[in-house]
Parts: sequence; structure tokens; C-alpha cells
Amino acid sequence: MQIRTQMPAYQRIALDIANRIYNDELKVGDKIFGRSTLASEYHVSPETIRKAIKILEDVEIVKSTKGSGVVITSKENAYKFIHRFSNMESLKDLEKKTKEYLRDRETLDKKIFETIEKIIDYSGKLRNTNPLIPIEVEIPETCRHIGKTVGEVKFWQNTGGTVVGMKRNGQLIISPGPFATFQPGDILLIIGSEQVLQRVTHFFNE
Repeated sequence: MQIRTQMPAYQRIALDIANRIYNDELKVGDKIFGRSTLASEYHVSPETIRKAIKILEDVEIVKSTKGSGVVITSKENAYKFIHRFSNMESLKDLEKKTKEYLRDRETLDKKIFETIEKIIDYSGKLRNTNPLIPIEVEIPETCRHIGKTVGEVKFWQNTGGTVVGMKRNGQLIISPGPFATFQPGDILLIIGSEQVLQRVTHFFNE
């Protein structure tokens, strides 16, 4: 569905002028201000105003006569023009939906983090029975891989472990990806075989 915020500027201006005519702010028989005045009022170029007036002419709301300017000719046609857009979403509707989506996202993020925390909490008990439970490994300050990325050091090839999360400065980063860099004090969440802890520890301390 087309929405108002996606309309070109000249179309929005034409709709606004039609509303002003319907609300009797501008009356039938009145002359519309010059392009320069309207351009200044709407903060657009005179060409944009020309296009807006052309739309109003096409639907017979105004009439442009050389030497006489632009004259308002029909309030009824202004109403019909406005009615064409009555089923479109207003900016307030879009703002309301955006806030709702953000609230839903916050709720979803909270549930994801809670689930990850539960997995981490259980990892010590279940590490030896389920290779999909992540282990926690802290990167020491003396690590020679500090400043390098996961992909750059070929982490999986060298350790057999897959980084599924990273704790940094009290924040949990899920699926940091191959471009994540190693920093002192980072705590990596890694899944792999039973030997992965030994391999990762050796990798960071060699």
C-alpha cells in the first residue's frame, strides 16, 4: 500500500493546498499566491510548486490563466481529491507503528539474552554431555592475537571451535562474525568437541 510519506513533495503540497481549500482557508474565486511565495512557505523550489499547481489544474480544483494567475475554482473537487488519499496511513499512524515495533523488538531481544544467559549458566554442568553448549574462554592480555579478527587467525581451523558469542565490557554480542576483533578481557562463547577448551586455551596462550 502506498503511504503518504512516500509521495513526492509536489504531490504532498497539492494535497495540502486542497485541504486548505476544503477547510475554507482558501476560498473559491481567490487567487493562489505566486510560485515564489508558495516555494518560500513550503521550503521547496518554484518548479516543485509548478508541478503541484499542475496536479490541481488536472483535477479542476484551480484554473491557471495567463495574466490572471491561478484562481481556485472548486471546493467540491478539492474534497474529491482529498478523498482519494483518505485510506492512506498518516504520519502519526506510522510513528505509532514504529514505537510498537521497537517495543516488540526490545521484548524479543530480552528473551534472546535471557535464553543465552540460561545456556551459559547450564554450560558448566552440561559441557561434557552436549557439544552445542558453549564454553567460556577469557582472552589474556598477553595473547598475541589481540587486535586480529576471528577470520584472520583462522580460529575454527586452528581450534575446531566456533565463536557464537562474545562478552565485552559487560555486554553480550551474539554471533560476532568473522570480522570481530579479539581484545584483552573479552570472554568468548565457543562450541565444539570435548577437546575444544584445551585447544582454544593453548591457542590464546601460546
